[in-house]
This record gives sequence, structure tokens and C-alpha cells, in this order.
Amino acid sequence: MDFIEIAKAAKKASLEIADLPADIKNKALLKVADAIEENKAEIFAANKEDLTEAETLVQSGEINKSTFNRLKLDENKMRDMIQGIRDIAKLDDPVNKKLLVRELDEGLTLYKVSCPIGVLGIIFEARPDVISQISSLAIKSSNAVILKGGKESKNTNRTILGIINSALEKVDGFPKNVLNQVFSRDDVAEMLKCDKYINLIIPRGGNSLVKFIKENTKIPVLGHADGICHIFVDESADLEMAEKVIVDAKTQYPSACNSVETLLIHENFTEKDKLLAALQLAEIKLEFNPESWSHEYGDKILSVKIVRNVDEAIEHINAFGSGHTESIITKNIENAEKFMNKVDSAGVYFNTSTRFADGFRYGFGAEVGISTNKTHARGPVGLEGLTIYKYKLIGNGHIVADYASGEKTFHHKDLPL
Repeated sequence: MDFIEIAKAAKKASLEIADLPADIKNKALLKVADAIEENKAEIFAANKEDLTEAETLVQSGEINKSTFNRLKLDENKMRDMIQGIRDIAKLDDPVNKKLLVRELDEGLTLYKVSCPIGVLGIIFEARPDVISQISSLAIKSSNAVILKGGKESKNTNRTILGIINSALEKVDGFPKNVLNQVFSRDDVAEMLKCDKYINLIIPRGGNSLVKFIKENTKIPVLGHADGICHIFVDESADLEMAEKVIVDAKTQYPSACNSVETLLIHENFTEKDKLLAALQLAEIKLEFNPESWSHEYGDKILSVKIVRNVDEAIEHINAFGSGHTESIITKNIENAEKFMNKVDSAGVYFNTSTRFADGFRYGFGAEVGISTNKTHARGPVGLEGLTIYKYKLIGNGHIVADYASGEKTFHHKDLPL
């Protein structure tokens, strides 16, 4: 089937799933979680094939080490994947929620209600767990998706989506063609042109991928290009806390987009030598004169800068950051409030690791990605970020002419949701 036929089928499916009852969607999600758990061995075998092939790609320079690390699917990721799907099934249905109820006049009532976006085009590199995250979020939010993963994870991707769709076929009333997958570069080109059928593109990958997509499509794009996250150690910071938080933010998963890349330290923080020594003992390489303050290492490397005060830290972050996630370590509540209010990022934290920027950890069940956009969705994008809204107006033969003539007037009375 060519791409346009796939897109047409996805559009039709998006209209069919738009008003699917919550109990059918939840039943479908639980079936999917069970199917993935029952077929773990098959998924791990496919992932092993991809890892073997990816080793050659690393040696040839086609993919880097951080991409290779994201590709690996282990028991922990599998556990989180399955639990994420079950958690999504427990969440409230995000569709047809009343967001506003306003009586314009007697018998004329306006409702603002949440609704699905429609068809999502997802383009991602490595990370095969993305398949289950996005599929489950799409099901719950009543959206159809077309997934295009990187060639480095094709076997895992094909296996996981095959298992998911086989489970969905056994759910009475669940539409066909809600979850679709394509594999070629030509399909990407077609996807980016397909504004007639696709409503939103969500890229998950490196800067070059996101930049290419944004420059080559008229379809709205949701996502982020860079993960230049910062931690500022204020003058009053506790040394032990600072060490613990920074080590976690840099080493727990260095290739993640929410890993810290730049450490800013107040010039009057008296324990800075001890802190830097502790970071080096944690096998973190420190760069005091980096080529760029906007470099995403994806490795155990950290740019370090001494700043005069919280204001200079904020200025640096807003100048060189990517709008992703930043944290301040301090005992000074006033400085913490100033930092969180003035830093222009999707996530601003106080005394905690940047690695918490994640839909699963936020209780969203999963995420389709992290957005640094200033549109309808920002930060980890879960169910709410995959819905938009429509206005429903219910009257009883009301006409505008009566209001234009002054015979009737609006009273605009807000009612309880």
C-alpha cells in the first residue's frame, strides 16, 4: 500500500475512533499490555537483531553511541513500557471533557469540549519503546497515528506494532487502521507533504531531524530540537544535595534529552572545589571552556561556568538554553521563586534532578515527546497534549438578527462544568 492510501485509511480511522466509548479504549489498552508481556521474548529477539546491526552502524559512523544506547530494550524498559500502558488505561478519558459552559442567553448555551487532534505523524530515531507509548496514548486520546521509526530499530518496531495490532483485532468495536507504520525515507517525504490527511507531526530525535522536518512541512510540528538542560548551584546550596542531584541528572541516563549539560555555580558557593571533585569521582568530565554553551553532549561530559548571582544564571540559561528543563539548588526560597518565574523553559525545578522531565514520572502514563513549543502543549506531552477542543452551541431556533436589532441581548453567564 502506498503512503497516500495509508494516510487515507488513518484519516478514516481517526473519524471512527473519535467517539469510541472509554470502556472499549481501556479494554483495548489492557489487551495490548497483556500481549506485550506475553510476547516479551519475541520482542527481545527482534531488538537483539537491531543491536547487532547497529554495532556496524556505530563503527561506520552512521549512528552515534548515544543513539545505540537508546536503542537497547532491557527488562527495566519493558517493565515501564507495560506498566505505562496499564497506567494510561486507568486515567480519565481526555475526550469530550467540558472545558467551559457559558449561557449566552436563555436557552442558548455554548460548550467548549475537548476532542482528538485527528491523525498524528510520528517520526522518531532509535527508542523502540516509543511505539508502545505513542500507540497507547493515541488509543486513549482517540487519535490515529502513522509511525516512522529509524532503520536502526526496524525489527523491534515492526514486532512491537505487529503484536499491538494483533491484540486490537480481538477487541470488538475497535476500528481498523488506527495504528499504522511505514519504513522508508520516501514515506517520510510523503508524510511531510500530506497536510490533507495528517494534522500534526511529532518528531522524536536529534536536532538535525527536527530542523529538517520543520523546514520541509506545512503541517504543524510539536516537539523540541535540543535538550540543553542546566543546573544552577546557588550560594546557599547544600553540598550533599547538589552532588546527588547533579550526578543523577548527568549519569543516570546521559543520552536522554533531560540530562543536564551545563552546570552554573554561584561564585560565592564555598564548597565548589569539593563539588567539582565529587563530580569527577563520578566519572563526569568537566569542560570549563566549551566550544559552545549550547552543545548537547549526550555523554558524561558537563560544561561548567561560574556566575556572579542568580540573575546571571537566569540570563545565561535564557540566552543559551533550549527551553527544555532547568533546576536550581538553593536554600533561598526567594531566589528559587525568581529562578522558576524568570527562566523561560518548559520545566523549571527547585532542588531536584532534571531527569524528572518525563511523562511517565509526571503520572501521564507515557508521553509522545517533550515540547518546547509555546502552543497548546509544552513539556512532556501526554493525553491532554493530544487533544484540542471544539465549540458546541445549543439553542432553540435562536438567530443573530434578534441580537443585531436589539430585540434580544446576551447575558454571558458562566455555568458549572
